[in-house]
Amino acid sequence: MSVSTSQPPQPVLQDALLTLEGRVATLTLDRHDVRNALTGTALADDIVAVAEWVNRCDEVSVLVIAGAGSAFSAGGNVKDMANRGGDFAGDVAEVAGRYRRGIQRIPLALQAVEVPVIAAVNGPAIGAGFDLANMADIRIASRKAKFGETFLNLGIIPGDGGAWFMQRLIGYQRAFELTLSGRVIDAEEAKEYGIVLEVTEPEALMEKVNELAARIAAQPPKATRLTKRLMKMAQRTELKDFLDLCAVFQGMCHNEPEHLAAVNAMLEKMAK
Repeated sequence: MSVSTSQPPQPVLQDALLTLEGRVATLTLDRHDVRNALTGTALADDIVAVAEWVNRCDEVSVLVIAGAGSAFSAGGNVKDMANRGGDFAGDVAEVAGRYRRGIQRIPLALQAVEVPVIAAVNGPAIGAGFDLANMADIRIASRKAKFGETFLNLGIIPGDGGAWFMQRLIGYQRAFELTLSGRVIDAEEAKEYGIVLEVTEPEALMEKVNELAARIAAQPPKATRLTKRLMKMAQRTELKDFLDLCAVFQGMCHNEPEHLAAVNAMLEKMAK
C-alpha cells in the first residue's frame, strides 16, 4: 500500500491572508479597519487554523506573523468593552467561557507550533497584540512599532496569558514593571529589554524578516522542527531528562536522509 505524500490544503481564512513561498508561511492579520483587534474579529480563528495547518504541512519550515495597515495588533476591541458587548458581554462565567473558547486558544496554538515563528511588528502591538508578538520565537520591529501591556489601564488583567509569556522572555522584574505601569514603549526600548531582536526602518521590515526566515528555512526541515522542540522543552525539563531526550532526537536525526545530504554538502564546500 502506497503512502500519500500530499500536503494538507491551506485553511480558508476570514480576516487574515496566508502565503507560502520558499518554505516560509506568512500569516498577515488583515483587519486594519479595527487595527487588527483580536476580539470582535475572526483573527483568533484564523491564527489557530494556520498554527494547526503548519504542524501538518511538511512544506513549512518558518511561520511569519505580520499585520496589515498601520498596526500589528491593537489587542482587544475597546469599544466592545465599553458597551459590554461581543466577547465581553455577560456575567463572570459567560466572559470566562468566551475567553477560553476565544482568545485563549491563540497562546495554546502558537505554543504548539513546531516551526520557528517570527513576528514582524510593523506598528503598535498593544495589550493582547503585544502578547501575540511575545508568543513568537523572534520579534523584529519597525521603528514605528510600539509595545504596551496596557490591560491595567483599562481595569483588567492580561487574560490571554501575557503575564506567562513576558516574564519568560525578559525576566520577572521588567515584565512586572511593564505590566503594572501599563506604559507604552518604543521599538528601541523594546530592543534594549530584549523584547525585539532587531529594529529596522519601516520600509525594510519585511525584507529583514524574510531574510532571516529564508536563512532558517534553508536548514534541514526535520532537524529544524526537532531543534525547536528541544528549545521549548529545555525551559521546563531537568538537565538529565533533557539530555536523554537529546540523545533520542539525535539518533532520529542521524537516520534521516537530510542529515547525510547536509554532511555531503559541507564536505563538498570544504573541498573547494
